[in-house]
Amino acid sequence: MLRSSHENNVQRRRSVPLRRELRRGDLRRQVVSPDRSRHRFTGKKTYGEFLKSEEGIATNVLASRLAFLEEQGILARAPNPNDRRKDFYTLTEKGLDLIPVLLNIVLWSAKHDSKSYMRRHKEFAARLIRSPLEVSEEMKSLVRKGGCFFPEGEQ
Repeated sequence: MLRSSHENNVQRRRSVPLRRELRRGDLRRQVVSPDRSRHRFTGKKTYGEFLKSEEGIATNVLASRLAFLEEQGILARAPNPNDRRKDFYTLTEKGLDLIPVLLNIVLWSAKHDSKSYMRRHKEFAARLIRSPLEVSEEMKSLVRKGGCFFPEGEQ
């Protein structure tokens, strides 16, 4: 049976160990890139919301990355109860465990990138430096409840 290129890519990704993906950089680009991880802090939950992000990600790249993160157990996808044509993407417990990593990368970005959106959240950054474990646990709890770090209007 002949498979499409997309089916072959999906099958290949399922058979590749996570550490190999890390070496290739896919997971780093998708999960911990300071530029790309910002939507995780601003409450975006649907494909359309991710697509409208100012990062300007191509539709095929976004679809591939969301599928990869779902396959790795970092994101879960569920139908929107109000509009069954749309799906919500949420962090799984495995994904929530990445929050401390993301927060450290955000702090790094604030320190080294003059255009970092975190520079507008100096009080939060200072608190994160003082109490990283406490803040990480608060963020995990907030995200579990459907909240976000910085609502879209606060960027």
